[in-house]
Amino acid sequence: MHPRRETRAREQLTRLTGDVGGPNCDDDDCPNVYRTKSGSFVIQGDVSDAFSPPEGEGLVEIPERVLREAARALGW
Repeated sequence: MHPRRETRAREQLTRLTGDVGGPNCDDDDCPNVYRTKSGSFVIQGDVSDAFSPPEGEGLVEIPERVLREAARALGW
C-alpha cells in the first residue's frame, strides 16, 4: 500500500541539508534531504540501479554525510 502521492513544490519542503551548516550546492543538483509538513522525507540523490523497485517507487543513492547532516538538523 502506497501513501497518497501529491506533487509538491520544493518551496513547500523544509530542506535539512546543503544549507544547514554543511556544504552548499548553489545549483541545487546535489544530494539533499527534505522534510514534508506531514513529517515524511523526500530524498534527492543519484538514481541507483541496485535493484528494480516496485512500480511507482524509485531508488536514490546519497552519501552518508548527507544523512548525518539531516539527523543533526533534526537534533537526533
